[in-house]
Amino acid sequence: MTDRGAIDPYASPEESAVEAALRPARLADFEGQPRVSAQLGLVLAAARQRGTTPDHVLLSGPPGLGKTTLAMIIAAEMGVPLRISSGPAIQHAGDLAAILSGLVAGEVFFLDEIHRMSKPAEEMLYLAMEDYRVDVVVGKGPGATAIPIEIPHFTLVGATTRAGLLPGPLRDRFGMTAQLEYYGPTALEHIVQRSARVLDVPVEADAGAEIARRSRGTPRIANRLLRRVRDYAQVHGDGIVDRGTARAALDLYEVDELGLDRLDRGVLSALCERFGGGPVGLSTLAIAVAEEPDTVEEVAEPFLVRLGFMMRTPRGRVATPAAFAHLGLSAPGEGNGVPALWD
Repeated sequence: MTDRGAIDPYASPEESAVEAALRPARLADFEGQPRVSAQLGLVLAAARQRGTTPDHVLLSGPPGLGKTTLAMIIAAEMGVPLRISSGPAIQHAGDLAAILSGLVAGEVFFLDEIHRMSKPAEEMLYLAMEDYRVDVVVGKGPGATAIPIEIPHFTLVGATTRAGLLPGPLRDRFGMTAQLEYYGPTALEHIVQRSARVLDVPVEADAGAEIARRSRGTPRIANRLLRRVRDYAQVHGDGIVDRGTARAALDLYEVDELGLDRLDRGVLSALCERFGGGPVGLSTLAIAVAEEPDTVEEVAEPFLVRLGFMMRTPRGRVATPAAFAHLGLSAPGEGNGVPALWD
């Protein structure tokens, strides 16, 4: 997957360190997901009253919405340590056994991209989540022996961007499943202002609204745009972020008023201008914009579909009238009695 700069929903390793300072530490400060916050707050409060570990929690949703932050909040609210790993890093059952056997009582184990864990490790995780035990196999063939190792009670917080890839037996072992949704403009404005205070950057209210509107409903993107607008204000202004400064900075980074970037507009232009609105296959569309099909499908398309600019059909990708209007073009069939391609 290529780097998409300002609006890439995935965090680079370098950016993760910067993000850490902007993450809320308590559930009361976590904005934009009121339903998830209320449900999780109830689970944690009940566990504290009983003096037990909370149920295992599965967090699903697009990248950049706060799954890692919620795992950190769970550990902070319970006053226990946090262990972090990821599905791709656990390719053998022994890798998982080493982590689980090193946990302390009550610890929160955050497993990002849990859908990418290997099958042997996944099967070991079933037993660990239910019986708090792992079986380590010693030897090979008929003489192999399974040695059970008791592990302390812990809380697994699994995160995935593709919940449909999780097998049913694994999903069923989570006591709570939460689907994170894209954030509304008001919540993003609050997040921008809170991050601005942490970064000690004066941001006027209309400038914060401008940044929030172009953030694609994603806090990670909002914080990244804020940092780049801050840099612009520092170099080209007096350090104060007003609406004019925010607009100039975001225009420099090719993020338009709806949050579309160069690739998004390239996909729309190819679909509407070169292919007459479609339908067109994914591979053909990717070649037209000189990108990998996975990048177009996983990064650009979801936002374009959410905006109502594109539809996925059995015959291929199709542009909607809104896409033509956004590009200042006339949609096929407008005013000439010819049925449109999306009818």
